[in-house]
Amino acid sequence: MAEVRYTEDEIKSLDWREHIRLRPGMYIGKLGDGSSPEDGIYVLLKEVIDNSIDEYAMGFGRAIDVSINENGVTVRDYGRGIPLGKVVDVVSKINTGAKYDSQAFKKSVGLNGVGTKAVNALSEYFKVTAVREGKAKWAEFQFGNLTKESKLEPTKEENGTLIHFKPDNGMFRHFRWVFEYVEQQLWNYAYLNAGLKINFNGKTFFSKNGLLDLLEKKTNTENIRYPIIHLSGDDVEIAITHGDHYGEQYYSFVNGQNTTQGGTHLNAFREALVKVVRDHFKKNFDAKDIRESIIAAVSVRVEEPVFESQTKTRLGSEKISPEGQNIRTWMNDFLAKALDDFLHKNPDVAKEMLKRIQQSERERKEIADVKKLANQRAKAANIHNKKLRDCRYHLNEKGPEDLRLGTTVFITEGDSASGSITKARDVNTQAVFSLRGKPLNCFGLTKKIVYQNEEFNLLQHALNIEDSLDDLRYNRVVIATDADVDGMHIRLLLLTFFLQFFPDLVRNGHLYILDTPLFRVRDKQQTFYCYSDTEKQAAIKKLRGKAEITRFKGLGEISPNEFADFISENIRLDPVILPEETNLDHVLDYYMGKNTPERQEFIIENLRFEVDVIDAPEEEAEVAGEVLEVES
Repeated sequence: MAEVRYTEDEIKSLDWREHIRLRPGMYIGKLGDGSSPEDGIYVLLKEVIDNSIDEYAMGFGRAIDVSINENGVTVRDYGRGIPLGKVVDVVSKINTGAKYDSQAFKKSVGLNGVGTKAVNALSEYFKVTAVREGKAKWAEFQFGNLTKESKLEPTKEENGTLIHFKPDNGMFRHFRWVFEYVEQQLWNYAYLNAGLKINFNGKTFFSKNGLLDLLEKKTNTENIRYPIIHLSGDDVEIAITHGDHYGEQYYSFVNGQNTTQGGTHLNAFREALVKVVRDHFKKNFDAKDIRESIIAAVSVRVEEPVFESQTKTRLGSEKISPEGQNIRTWMNDFLAKALDDFLHKNPDVAKEMLKRIQQSERERKEIADVKKLANQRAKAANIHNKKLRDCRYHLNEKGPEDLRLGTTVFITEGDSASGSITKARDVNTQAVFSLRGKPLNCFGLTKKIVYQNEEFNLLQHALNIEDSLDDLRYNRVVIATDADVDGMHIRLLLLTFFLQFFPDLVRNGHLYILDTPLFRVRDKQQTFYCYSDTEKQAAIKKLRGKAEITRFKGLGEISPNEFADFISENIRLDPVILPEETNLDHVLDYYMGKNTPERQEFIIENLRFEVDVIDAPEEEAEVAGEVLEVES
């Protein structure tokens, strides 16, 4: 074994730019390709907009303009503008900013002076322009290196700051913007900053009533049990209702940051809600029954927040300020007065809340025996050795949080597909769950079926979502089925299962569809894997000669060596997204309910016959799934 040197020569000092580019995960979490809302490009956008939001929160500027196109991202606010003498410093000198003074930015999201520096360092082009009182200054950078800056220039532009950046394609490989994620991000900014107008690519995002608007847009008024309760106080705003869905649905924010993984403030709310409800109705309800089917939005502002990572998705602070109250005590005091007073003043709402809690109690007791028996069956099935081929991260039961965020489980149909993926996967972070046959169409059924149906019961145990989505074992749940009629049907049945019983798994961005190649086009020198007929025709032209074309009928036909490339760094995932306006009950009924004239009409109008036309002699063309020898 070669000797490992440890001398003065091995000690290196990196500048801010080098360190960010060497360890980007420390600053923006995972890089990703844009298929997940937690991927780095959305963090870059957030870091820039956060500064504009801070200006608005302090009373400067009423609008923010955002645009994204092939040339990059542009964000323009109308706040005070960066002090002109510090324009270069605030985007290129680490630990430089105004947020260290808690009086100027008392309850801001970012206090470390890192955000725009990370955006700068991770962009192939970055330009900042500041306008203050009739004067402007701009500076341009490449990969964090200053390339050009202006002197002070006279201008008639309004005060404010303009940032333009283009993410480094070498760092964010093959990235793409999913505008649904961007729009969800911008809606959250609008809800949390009532009165602010955000303009994005021709659309306007605006909220007058804050979290009340958020919950009204996130819910279907036909399916909530009582009008939304909207409460607000010093540094806290809450909206609450109950629906008819399964599970708990929360929208959690700290200082304007969407804390998708919750944290101390959300835990405090969940605990305080249970206590207040028990005290109000003078009955010791089970906490699960009180919170079952709840839909709530919780926003707090705390001084000097401590987050559990640079991406700020989970609050770790125990107090509302360094010298202030404990967050649990503070939240309990607020709800004990505000919610209890509301329920006393609105007895009809209190009555409907009580009915929903009692319904949850009855349903829980009804399936208790079924659940117990199902758990015994799941244990006896020895799921980890038969249905689930787990990854080492979980088998070892250890590993850092950032590694857990990289875990994936593929849900496959049959042993053939699962065998290929199992041989090709990264055993450290990728697991495989194999289905047997087609799942049951569970639309309209109660959760009792999840425990009675062996496949569903074993699947929920494999994902560890029986009690709470907080315990989800894998960050990405990927449906991997064949690209044929049967595969599409299985995909729909699985989507119905998750949307019916575990919709938050979808809302929180954990569910994906694996995109696999339909064709392999090759000659003796090159091989192209094509995901559409258009890509196939393009590949044939590139080869400029005799091409061998293979049509993959199923995942099992793709060799493990080939499959490894499709589920590693070149993986293509289509995220399952629920847009803001989605009426989940209507969607499920339309696609999975009884046949309706509307659905039949849709099928007839969209029916297509696809014929694979190959410009080749008839004797050289064989059936799909076989090798085709063609001349381009």
